[in-house]
Amino acid sequence: MSELGPALIGWERAVLAAEKVRDRLKRTSVILDQAGIAYAVIGGNAVAEWVGRVEEAAVRNTRDVDILIRRTDFDAVKSAMEAAGFVHRNVLGIDIFLDGPNGRAQDGVHIVFACEKVRPEHETPAPDVDDSVPAAKFRVIALDSLVQMKLNAYRDKDRTHLRDMISVGLIDQSWLARLPVLLASRLQQILDTPDG
Repeated sequence: MSELGPALIGWERAVLAAEKVRDRLKRTSVILDQAGIAYAVIGGNAVAEWVGRVEEAAVRNTRDVDILIRRTDFDAVKSAMEAAGFVHRNVLGIDIFLDGPNGRAQDGVHIVFACEKVRPEHETPAPDVDDSVPAAKFRVIALDSLVQMKLNAYRDKDRTHLRDMISVGLIDQSWLARLPVLLASRLQQILDTPDG
């Protein structure tokens, strides 16, 4: 027992962790909106936004916040985020804003630069921030661009996110024709193995 009452058990900690991510996302979007900086939410939070529009029970939690900005806006983003208490770090070539001096990189705000390849081996560059749509509290990357980003990265969590989008009907066989050949072949593999 702590002074605040009984220690949190696993599911309570999971709920608290998800709330912290949502709070960090809301604060980041307010900071960028107030500074007049164009951005789009990408990554797991973007998947949650799109999936949640169809089926709230299919939404997964994510541990960090991924934001797409233009490289020319980075200094303005850095000034605005630091003025709000975030701490900038560059970790293995990735610009991250820690949530305060004791924040952890794995659950910070991760920056991706628009119109640049996230990794040299990616088939296509990240989209521009203009390729986004309004959500209730922030701008979210358009579904077509989100799907391409997930197919480019193609890590296990990206394939899981794509399966989530397929399961609620956001993506289907008709998408293959609008993708570059490599990305279409990756999507076909996922469509062919819906259970992983």
